[in-house]
Amino acid sequence: MKPLNYAILKYFTKVEEASADDVIEALKGEYGNFKALNKKEVISALMTAEANCLLEETRFEMDDKGELKVYYRANEDGAATINKYIKD
Repeated sequence: MKPLNYAILKYFTKVEEASADDVIEALKGEYGNFKALNKKEVISALMTAEANCLLEETRFEMDDKGELKVYYRANEDGAATINKYIKD
């Protein structure tokens, strides 16, 4: 099993775009018992990955609860870097 942050990054190499909620839903089967698999920590991981040019923001919207939902994607260079250092 990969560290959670690695799994989060690797997830973005397999989808077109995703939000923090999408990441949590996708990883909860394998990482559901990890304390860090919560919205606050996943958003922090996504923002860190964006600051390090591994992910980029694609769009945002308000969800049905009135909370901002930000979507990210791994661009070509970001995905190549992720795949270079994090193997399946």
